[in-house]
Amino acid sequence: MLAAIEDDWRTAGLSDQRAAMLAYAEKLTAHPGDMAEADVEALRSVGFSDRDVLDICEVVAYYAYANRIVDGLGVSLESWIPED
Repeated sequence: MLAAIEDDWRTAGLSDQRAAMLAYAEKLTAHPGDMAEADVEALRSVGFSDRDVLDICEVVAYYAYANRIVDGLGVSLESWIPED
């Protein structure tokens, strides 16, 4: 399953809830200015609560923040992390 997700999460056979979460995370990461109420509604429509949506948003936003700090300071990767 992990290999299928890494290859392309869209075709990995994930539940509707997980697929919606990843679609939201991908859009927020790649196109944050395009986020709209419909993106939140897509999460609600598969059973996420407002608290769940907040948690998902915070995790995605924190990951982006942390990566920008690391990139901005020129921190190198740990030796066990592959460079793609």
